[in-house]
Amino acid sequence: MSAENGKTGSPDTPAGPRPEPLRFYGTTWVHHDNGYTARRIGLAVGSLAAAAAACFVLRIAYQGLQIADIGGFVSLLMIVMFAVCSALAFRHTWSAFGTRPDPGRQSSLRGLLAIGFVGSLLAYFFRTFTEAPGEKLHREEYEKAREEYEKRTTRRSGNPSKKRRRR
Repeated sequence: MSAENGKTGSPDTPAGPRPEPLRFYGTTWVHHDNGYTARRIGLAVGSLAAAAAACFVLRIAYQGLQIADIGGFVSLLMIVMFAVCSALAFRHTWSAFGTRPDPGRQSSLRGLLAIGFVGSLLAYFFRTFTEAPGEKLHREEYEKAREEYEKRTTRRSGNPSKKRRRR
């Protein structure tokens, strides 16, 4: 049974900033509890399986172009387009795990990231070997917010209404 706060009737939770939940992980990344490791393993396997399935679909699309006999140049152009877009999507996704991406740039790259979705899936797969994707960034922001909160709350002491007035 959890203790309740007398004023609001809600369970006692630590005051101050709350951790931002990560997709698929919630806030389990804070203390690595509630199935955090199993989620990392499952998501690594899932993202690799999704990347493999995507490559299979792209192969079928390429075979469709070969059957249509549209020519070698267009087939080569398609291969280069998917390779370049996947490489750029991998790099963009990997860097987004360490820094907050610029929303304007993110929206302008939406088409490129959609074409290079295999690169994004592979970046997610490789990142799960070291941490939950984005965990380092969120942990730094959360710890900074906690430190700032602690500084603000420890600076105050006593009840200001009981302060002596200078004459």
